[in-house]
Amino acid sequence: MTSKFHQDSARHIWQKAYLLLCIWFAINFSIAIFVRYLTTSPFISTVYNGVAIFIILCLLIHPIWRWCTVVSRFTVPVQILGHIVGIVAWFFLMGSVYYFFEYYLDNFRSFSEYKEYLTSLLGTDAFQLYYQYFTTAFVFHVIDYTERLKNKEKEKTALALKNQEMQLSLLKSQINPHFLFNTLNSISTLIGKNKVKAREMINRLSEVFRYALESYEDRQVSLADELRFTENYLNIQKVRFGDRLNFIRDVDRDCLKMQVPPMILQPIVENSVKHGIGPKDEGGTIRITIKKNGNYVYFEIADDGLGINANKGIKEHGSGVGISVSDKRLRKMYGQESRLNLEADESGFKVKFKIPVSE
Repeated sequence: MTSKFHQDSARHIWQKAYLLLCIWFAINFSIAIFVRYLTTSPFISTVYNGVAIFIILCLLIHPIWRWCTVVSRFTVPVQILGHIVGIVAWFFLMGSVYYFFEYYLDNFRSFSEYKEYLTSLLGTDAFQLYYQYFTTAFVFHVIDYTERLKNKEKEKTALALKNQEMQLSLLKSQINPHFLFNTLNSISTLIGKNKVKAREMINRLSEVFRYALESYEDRQVSLADELRFTENYLNIQKVRFGDRLNFIRDVDRDCLKMQVPPMILQPIVENSVKHGIGPKDEGGTIRITIKKNGNYVYFEIADDGLGINANKGIKEHGSGVGISVSDKRLRKMYGQESRLNLEADESGFKVKFKIPVSE
């Protein structure tokens, strides 16, 4: 559907260019015919001949464009040579057309007269023929160059979208293996102790994977849905860690309907669980704070885990694939101002970013 739209759009541009070129030549011919009628040839045939030549010229615009298409496939020196051939061919073709209407129809039909007429055109009149060819070729190359630039931009956009989709797929594959393994172990343990909680875990797990599988890069979701997904993930992890894992949500109600990229919070939260709170004996709390201020909505995911003491410090704590992919996604979608800002100290780890408010 999109490809057909682009084809129709390009066809419309060429049709419009053809029409404008014909109008431009019509203005030129009208002036030339008017001046000639008033000065040297005050005959009705002057008007008829001029109109006929104009119509033939308009019919020959497409063959010139076809020739330009063939020539444009080669290197610049070959293109120059090709246009020289085109100019020579155009001179003989249109020279013959002019000869037909101005001499042949008046019974000047010998080869010597034809040769004499073409020779006379080599003067200032030849510039009129060259002007016709160059104008038509120039219009072709301007449109062709513009279309090439558009196609390059489309290719860049398509590659960027494909790259984002690959990054999102990487996130999904990151969630699936170890998270699923740990969750299934927790469910297995719960089945013998608390079947109601085990059933609740299964329901939450199915919601998490349904959300992940239905997420794709060009789709945006409400912040409320993203938070629900993140909380499902944390509730599942809470079964595993028990009282060692807590989370607090502090979100402006006005922000809940805003659109955000899917799975933008979960990788950051997972990073806090894995590197900050999980390795800490007494566990900790994850706080998700989302506030609107002016033209931006500000996000902060903070934990009171190991912080700078996690592994080898902030570089290790914030070097997960999820953190890196989330940062790239935000910068690509909203610009450098929305990049992730990482902070770590003895009291814990924070990830901050902002998203512009959509109108």
